[in-house]
Amino acid sequence: MGKGGLVLENIGKGFEMVDISWKETSRRKAIAKGWIRLKRETIDAIRSGSVVKGDVLTVAKVSATLAVKKTPEIIPGCHPIPITHVAIEFQIEDDRISAMCKVASESKTGVEMEALTGVAIALLTIWDMVKEIEKDEKGQYPHTIIESIIVESKVKE
Repeated sequence: MGKGGLVLENIGKGFEMVDISWKETSRRKAIAKGWIRLKRETIDAIRSGSVVKGDVLTVAKVSATLAVKKTPEIIPGCHPIPITHVAIEFQIEDDRISAMCKVASESKTGVEMEALTGVAIALLTIWDMVKEIEKDEKGQYPHTIIESIIVESKVKE
């Protein structure tokens, strides 16, 4: 029994990467998206290019692209696959920035985890770049929220 009377039967029982050797190679595409909520002051600083750490969205785009390519290194069940395309797009609103990551590959498995990783890292990079503006007087982040990271679509052609 675990804490609170919960039965922890399957924890630590192992790990196995799925065998995809029997699958045919095909074109795979996925789109993921998510949002980060920020203070208006932060949005204004991003729009004006006055963030001390630099060009927030360019750095987020580069880090997201790198993250897509490194997904199998950080998520153990993901297969290393040839990434043929990555596109990161942002939309700035008054109180948030949305990020969308499109990934393509010709492989035996899908690319949705790569797209999700790209979005997550883009949003985390934005947070890192603007954290000085987002902090309150106690050094906390009461307004900063990453939310709604989803797979918008996945396609096998």
